[in-house]
Amino acid sequence: KHICKAKNFISGEPMEVEVNITEESKGIYQIEEIDIPFEEEILRNPYTLKSWLRYIDHKSEQLISQQIWIYERALKELPGSYKLWKKYLDLRLKHVEGLNPVRYEKEYLKVNNCFERSLVLLHKMPCIWIGYCTFLMSQCRITKTRRTFDRALKALPITQHPKIWEIYLKFAREVGGETAIRLYWRYLKLEPDHVEEYIDLLLSLSRYDEVAKRLAQVVNNDRFKSMHGKSNYQLWMELCDLVCKHPEEIKSLKVEPIIRSGIQRFTDQVGKLWNSLASYWIKLTHLEKARDVFEEGIATVMTVRDFTQIFDAYAEFEETVITHKMEEAAERAEQGKEDPEEDLDLELRLVRFEQLMNRRPFLVNDVLLRQNPNNVHEWEKRVELWKDNAEKVIETYTKAILTINPKKASGKFHELWVHFAKFYDDGNNLESARTIFEKGTKVNFKSVNDLATLWCEYAEMELRHENYDRAIEVMSRATVPPSNPNVDYRDENIPVQSRVFKSLKLWSFFVDLEESIGTVESTRAVYDRILELKIATPQIIINYANFLEENKYFEESFKVYERGVELFNYPIAFEIWNIYLTKFINRYGGTKLERARDLFEQALEKCPPKHAKPLYLMYGKLEEDFGLARHAMRIFDRATKAVADEDRFEMFNFYIAKASANFGVTYTREIYERAIEVLPDKEAKDMCLKYAELERKLGEIDRARSLYAHASQFCDPRTVPSFWAIWHDFEVKHGNEDTFKEMLRIKRSVQAQYNTEVNFISAQILATRQVQPPAATQISATIEQGALKQTSSSSSTSHLNEDESGPQIPSNPDEINMDDDD
Repeated sequence: KHICKAKNFISGEPMEVEVNITEESKGIYQIEEIDIPFEEEILRNPYTLKSWLRYIDHKSEQLISQQIWIYERALKELPGSYKLWKKYLDLRLKHVEGLNPVRYEKEYLKVNNCFERSLVLLHKMPCIWIGYCTFLMSQCRITKTRRTFDRALKALPITQHPKIWEIYLKFAREVGGETAIRLYWRYLKLEPDHVEEYIDLLLSLSRYDEVAKRLAQVVNNDRFKSMHGKSNYQLWMELCDLVCKHPEEIKSLKVEPIIRSGIQRFTDQVGKLWNSLASYWIKLTHLEKARDVFEEGIATVMTVRDFTQIFDAYAEFEETVITHKMEEAAERAEQGKEDPEEDLDLELRLVRFEQLMNRRPFLVNDVLLRQNPNNVHEWEKRVELWKDNAEKVIETYTKAILTINPKKASGKFHELWVHFAKFYDDGNNLESARTIFEKGTKVNFKSVNDLATLWCEYAEMELRHENYDRAIEVMSRATVPPSNPNVDYRDENIPVQSRVFKSLKLWSFFVDLEESIGTVESTRAVYDRILELKIATPQIIINYANFLEENKYFEESFKVYERGVELFNYPIAFEIWNIYLTKFINRYGGTKLERARDLFEQALEKCPPKHAKPLYLMYGKLEEDFGLARHAMRIFDRATKAVADEDRFEMFNFYIAKASANFGVTYTREIYERAIEVLPDKEAKDMCLKYAELERKLGEIDRARSLYAHASQFCDPRTVPSFWAIWHDFEVKHGNEDTFKEMLRIKRSVQAQYNTEVNFISAQILATRQVQPPAATQISATIEQGALKQTSSSSSTSHLNEDESGPQIPSNPDEINMDDDD
């Protein structure tokens, strides 16, 4: 074994080797036999990093002093090796990890010395600086740590600075105080977007004035984007909350202009901002200034929500002040002291608070009117609030009619004028009411109907005061046409004053007024004017005719009906013709038969089939009552051709009944035959049955049988079993074996015909299911199978059960089978 001292082993200048106190070997080291190969290798290659690293790994399990001795020798030969320095520094850091930096100050200084030596050549390595600065942060050396951070920032390029600033700011937050503030000042020059971290730091240090300044700069910078995702509004709210909570500390900013600018910018949070401003003055004990802010707020907000926020805060503020004043008054009373000024101040505050609560409905109404000054309903509510104050009511009405834009009015603007006039009318001031109405008639309302209503209310007022002539004069003025009467009533671009003369509501009121208090001639003139303007309705026509009839002007009333049917087409003309013809017949009966016939012909000339039936029936009745029966039959015959399809069957029945009553049953045969030709299959079948029943009653059995045979082509045995049952009963009563067989043959052929027609198959099956009782399920299934085959050969053959008494009625006629030979 070779034993030597470290200072003699290493050639050159003596080198200081630092070791742990507990493990120090007093400068004497032993090189063991297993170390000799590594020693020889580093003697041969002293500048090879791998040789030193192998030797270091070999010594990794040895005492710390021996490892340090090897590292020092290696760094002597390779002082610029980053890898070697990094492993050495990690070893030294691990050695002091967990030790108290005060108690083991010397050991920490030795590590600091190692870092300083490493930075002589490795000052561009950020990891060395980060490790050194982090290590210094664990020691109680604030100045040295700060200066080391500064050296790191000076030594490293700008691109590496964020790595240093990350731990530098952590150090600043731990240190706090003026040091942290100044460090953040420097950092914000590099990263101005991180101002929110600086603001948080200032808040933790209670530097509220500086916080307010920074927040004001942030909210005024439109390009600023919060790193924490906060909106500009949230930053505004933070600023407002800050200045309101700490008004005494804020010296650098003018708080009121800041909050007022926020009120203008954030219109959806106006109530909260007004309350913040008032709170600012309250905390500064400027109570009158706070009250002015509350009053200004409730007088300018545009929404009920904002108003409620401000009003509630205002009321709470007043209650708090009053409560405090009352407590002070109670204390003075207990002490036996008197203070007239304070007592008077308390009384004034109580009165003021009471007035505030009484003003609430008016203030809410003000808010709604500021939202929409054209809201007629809210103006009416404001009038109701002033119902006991006539002067305020008049003032409100006047302000409303001056403020509201008639074209944009929300609600019935004309009713506001009417109510204004009625207010004067109820106060027995008729002249003022007339003045209001006169002014209202000159307003260009949104619709003609509004102006017409105003004129009618004007006349109604005159009627209530029994000024009948003046009421008629008012309506006459209202209905005067303009210089150009050919205006379009629906043209919104034309003022309503130029179109109101065509208002039906106006003319209806005018004509009712004339009928009540005017003469017959004046009333007729009004009605005629309505007809000339072509604005009459069917009801106007009927009312005019009834008015003339009541006054014994019968012919004139008929002329009115004639003018009405000229104005209106069907179906409206049908109602007028119906009334006209009824009254004409009731008036003249058969004395003017030719004229009546001419009127009916005119009515039927353009009458659609849908409305022809009542007119033909009325026409026929006229001929029956006052004319000739054959003329009536001719009219009924025309009716069967002119009425709608759904009314034709009923019309034929009526025609047959009348013909039978007037000319006997034999006369109806031609009618029956024509009805069977023109009616649809279903109705033709019913007509054939009725015709056959008639022939049977007349004893014409063969003719009846022929009719049954003709009707059979419309009757599928599966869907219309009732028809075949009727024919079956007929043959049983009046037929013989041959005729019965013929009926069965026809039945089979009809059934086969329907089986081969695909269009009828589904309808047959559906109808069979609906008609059959539940017990016939199996029979129905058999019918469906036969229908699906769609061949005539699949139809069942009939079978006749006979006995001595003749043919028997089977329980199910559809199952009767007969051989082809039979």
